[in-house]
Amino acid sequence: MVDSLVDLHGSRGVRAVEAVSEGRVKRYRDFTVVVGYAEEYVVEDGGCTCKDSSYNLDPAEADQRCWHVLAAAVAERIGEVDHHDMWYSDVREFI
Repeated sequence: MVDSLVDLHGSRGVRAVEAVSEGRVKRYRDFTVVVGYAEEYVVEDGGCTCKDSSYNLDPAEADQRCWHVLAAAVAERIGEVDHHDMWYSDVREFI
């Protein structure tokens, strides 16, 4: 699976695998969040709040996804999402 992800998505696939293996995909009551190197990014309905998604990728193309969206999908499929029984909007106030 890792090889296929990297073949299809290149460095974005590598970063997604790293995020999943490091436990950086978090699910809250309201959002799934992927912890990046400098910020946290909200992943929802196949989209992401990162600049890569906003400026570089075409959302109409299924193979164009940022590494945050890829990480959330991989973590979900293999059961590696870190679940938190709280609202991210409440947690965000403390960050």
